[in-house]
Amino acid sequence: MEPKKNTDTKNISKVQEKRKSSLTEETLVEAILTGDRAALARGITLVESTQAEHHKKANFLLEQCLAKKSDSIRIGITGVPGVGKSTFIEAFGKHLTSIGKKVAVLAIDPTSAQSKGSILGDKTRMNELVKDPNAFIRPSPSSESLGGVARKTRETMILCEAAGYNVILIETVGVGQSETAVHSMVDFFLLLKLAGAGDELQGIKRGIIEMADALVINKADGANRKEAHRAQTEFKKALHLYPPKSNGWIPKVLTCSALEKTGITEIWNMILEFVALAKKKGHFISNRKKQNQSWLLQTIDERLKQVFYSDPKNKKRLEELMNDVKTNKISPFQAAEKLLRANEKEKS
Repeated sequence: MEPKKNTDTKNISKVQEKRKSSLTEETLVEAILTGDRAALARGITLVESTQAEHHKKANFLLEQCLAKKSDSIRIGITGVPGVGKSTFIEAFGKHLTSIGKKVAVLAIDPTSAQSKGSILGDKTRMNELVKDPNAFIRPSPSSESLGGVARKTRETMILCEAAGYNVILIETVGVGQSETAVHSMVDFFLLLKLAGAGDELQGIKRGIIEMADALVINKADGANRKEAHRAQTEFKKALHLYPPKSNGWIPKVLTCSALEKTGITEIWNMILEFVALAKKKGHFISNRKKQNQSWLLQTIDERLKQVFYSDPKNKKRLEELMNDVKTNKISPFQAAEKLLRANEKEKS
């Protein structure tokens, strides 16, 4: 009987593969627009693909999904490792689905610079949210992109919004320049902090304060509750040193306990207050337009690099020049100039 089971399994796999291969871009778009989670996951995989033959399909997919109007709110969530981002996002996401929202979580996992591997463990850290029918969690490797933000995060947001997810949460690894990268693609930027962790002064750094729309002191529970409120007072004082944002919003400082699920409702209400103000003053739409312009420039930059490095002649020249640089026969600057000149001469 065992061989028959193996045969049945093989037949099922063949049927599934045939079904996948027969799925056209048009039918994939239709499925995504109906909120099909499997189709959404497949679409994101297509968009994330680095294979040249997938670019045209991915572009068609994005154009069709962009045509669907979405009244979404994009929220970036960052903070140092250990601040409790995943626990907070699960508590926050569960609150949002409980009030009728559809939530997409784009969780960026750090990629090893040596092995190129990524744990992609956010689904295991969000046990309750991953089972929620109104939530979609997509962990993606950060690869070598700036500050731990996946290369195709913007495109993924578009697909999620087309699938009906009206709150998009982007979690970053919280290191390097991730704050800058996330800030350039969201409507609201939330910075999670810890009390008593020795990083209170981090909140006074001009760059972080200027980007953050709110600071939330997490883990305000148990013996740490008093320390959290003290940190809240300190951060509020720091915020008064800076002028209001261009839309008139003054960044707020709140406390919460993702573990005890306290303070979550207040955070959502604050975000709604921010969005209402931004829309009233026209800043919400103008900010998204600026982000689209930035997206254009980044896409051009990315495509130019892809075209350049995929050229077989450039690959060969680069390999030779790398060896010359390694043996000090030529400086890196001269090597770059030589490679670019050769490429320009060939294209002209």
